[in-house]
Amino acid sequence: MTQKTYILFSASKNRFYIGCTGDDLSQRIRRHNTNHRGFTGNSGDWILMYHEEFLTKKEALGREREIKAWKSKVKILALIKKLS
Repeated sequence: MTQKTYILFSASKNRFYIGCTGDDLSQRIRRHNTNHRGFTGNSGDWILMYHEEFLTKKEALGREREIKAWKSKVKILALIKKLS
């Protein structure tokens, strides 16, 4: 089973969310969009902007941490733009 690092965007929050999962990505996004406690739980409009696949959880977590460490919307947008 592959592991994924992904970037979501919420228009209502005008924020990105970076995460990783071994689950089916569409199901994981659906859970982000349900009403729950936590950062993604109260907007319900998260959309997938970018994802990468890895063979191991360690690689996916490493990439998640790398992107989060940027703390830069500009760098995240540049990464997403590369995809399109």
